[in-house]
Amino acid sequence: MLKLVEPTVTFHKSWVEAKREWPDGHQDGSGIRPGDRFETTKDFEAWIERLTMPADPAMLFGGVQVTASRFWIVKHDTYLGAIELRHVLTPFMLEAVGHIGYNIRPTARRRGVATWALKAILPHASNIGLSRVLLTCDEGNLPSARTIEINGGVLEDIRSTELGVKRRYWIDLSGYPSDQVSQESSRGGEAH
Repeated sequence: MLKLVEPTVTFHKSWVEAKREWPDGHQDGSGIRPGDRFETTKDFEAWIERLTMPADPAMLFGGVQVTASRFWIVKHDTYLGAIELRHVLTPFMLEAVGHIGYNIRPTARRRGVATWALKAILPHASNIGLSRVLLTCDEGNLPSARTIEINGGVLEDIRSTELGVKRRYWIDLSGYPSDQVSQESSRGGEAH
């Protein structure tokens, strides 16, 4: 059963194994920044502490601090990916980044995990007062575009940004009452 959980040292071994699956180490929505260390439990705990701080320095966009909620996508004791909800958008984020970023470890892709995780985070976005959320993906990232569209994403445009050509989608949250948050995240679900 899939679940969204707050980052915890419980998944250290599985998280490190997953990180090795990315050739360049970059994972959208994970909060990794240059210089972060993960090898020892102590390093991992320190990183998690920073991730869960309300004022995480990694959330500086153009010198503006942005509050974010971060969750890990897990199945039993296995880390499958991460999803991040940014509570506000700076002008740069409005242009190229959006409210939500997510990543799925390569060996867990094509199983519906990203689609499930995006659906599970939407009630949380409603709960913090957002009426709609912006998601972006690279123009050629058709799996991500499909994930967004399955979850109600409506394409606003495709535009050149500082981060390359991006597809920009909006998801209306009127169908996600805030009382679904705990049910969606803790109940989990089965991805195909």
